[in-house]
Amino acid sequence: MTISRRNFLRTAALATLAFPAIVRARNLNSQVQIVAVGVDGKGESDINECASHPKAHFVGFCDIDAGRFAKIDKKHPGVTHYTDWREMFTGLGDGFDAVTVSTPDHMHALPAITAMRMGKHVYCQKPLTHTVWEARQLRLQAAKSKVRTQMGNQIHSAKEYRTGVRLIQSGRIGKVLAVHSWHPNMGNGFTKRTTAPASGPVPAGVSWDLWLGTAKARDYAPAVYHPFNWRDWVDFGSGTMGDFGCHLLDPVFTALKLGAPISVKADSVGANPQTWCAQQTIEWVFPGTEYTKGNTVPVTWYDGGRLPDATLALLPAGKTLVKGGSIFIGELGVMMLPHVGMPQLFPEEKFGKNLNPGDLARRARAKDKPTDKVAVDLADFIEGSSHYHAWVDAIADGHETTDNFAYAGPLTEAVQLGNVASRFSGVKLDWDAANMKFPNKPEAEALLTKQYRKGWELIAADR
Repeated sequence: MTISRRNFLRTAALATLAFPAIVRARNLNSQVQIVAVGVDGKGESDINECASHPKAHFVGFCDIDAGRFAKIDKKHPGVTHYTDWREMFTGLGDGFDAVTVSTPDHMHALPAITAMRMGKHVYCQKPLTHTVWEARQLRLQAAKSKVRTQMGNQIHSAKEYRTGVRLIQSGRIGKVLAVHSWHPNMGNGFTKRTTAPASGPVPAGVSWDLWLGTAKARDYAPAVYHPFNWRDWVDFGSGTMGDFGCHLLDPVFTALKLGAPISVKADSVGANPQTWCAQQTIEWVFPGTEYTKGNTVPVTWYDGGRLPDATLALLPAGKTLVKGGSIFIGELGVMMLPHVGMPQLFPEEKFGKNLNPGDLARRARAKDKPTDKVAVDLADFIEGSSHYHAWVDAIADGHETTDNFAYAGPLTEAVQLGNVASRFSGVKLDWDAANMKFPNKPEAEALLTKQYRKGWELIAADR
């Protein structure tokens, strides 16, 4: 069965009127009925993690690749399969309460905003959206629909990042003067491709038209786009910045309570209309907050092998920067926060020896208040929690999550502003967030959004 865009939008509009109160009015002791858009890779782990909550129950699985259902069915048998998420939404109607969206970046926003218009709660993978404009629309729609939302940067709820946030906000290194974040990723090997690859036959069981979704039409290319190498391609992914920016910059945003930047500037190499750049350094300037020194604070990103000056970290002799992470430069010292690692404070002669995660966790479990001076002691340590369970709990209890779209929207906007800046290397783009304008470079505003394929347009958030 194929649903036309007109009939789908009509059905979704009716659903928006009929369904918003259903989930919020239901017995909160009942299970949360969830559907999944994308069931393999990250989709599989999203399903498994959500399903481990005692109140979560999956009632629909959707994937454009029929070969991907076999694996998930072994763990969750009996769930109805769909190829088109629109058919799943309209077919189940009020038979589901929430959705996980685990697709390539270009197909995050449309199912997410459609679900919210139907009054459904949404867990959407990072980066929240493919463009700045989409991130703004999802934030606005979430507020309008009053649904529980969560972006899938799972480390937000982990002990490592939560402890780092505690250290910054408790003033251990004083007011923050600047932040430098980096990741070594150099793409999936396609970052230097300036033309579309050779086409080939679409594999049996794959709906290439549905995979393309909002993106402009192009031929299928074997082992290039589906199932994973889409991240490097401008039409489908968001490059290294989109892949890791919402992870590494998350504790920066949370700890410093950042919002919209006032400017962004990139020094990038290799950007072209087909693929994202191979290397970039991006600097945002944000208004100062209660946790920063001065009226503004710079945050700088490095990838593709670029790194900040290691001397900024005040590391002891023989120690190097972590493979990926951030350094927060404060008035009293430096915090280095690895990507999925416990924070470390420097210089050690001031803060004491940094404990490794195992030692710290062991002392916390034993309630062993250390007598020796350590950089992170039990007063600073915060245990982690399940990012997925936090979302299901929020649906069941009616409270907000800390990584909801009101927070994740502005974070994603900043990340995607970095990608816009990478197309104008060497140019500082002044950012008027309220009006979504670049006053000094209006031609860059075209990259705040994208052209949607006919029949797959994303309609702006309800007002």
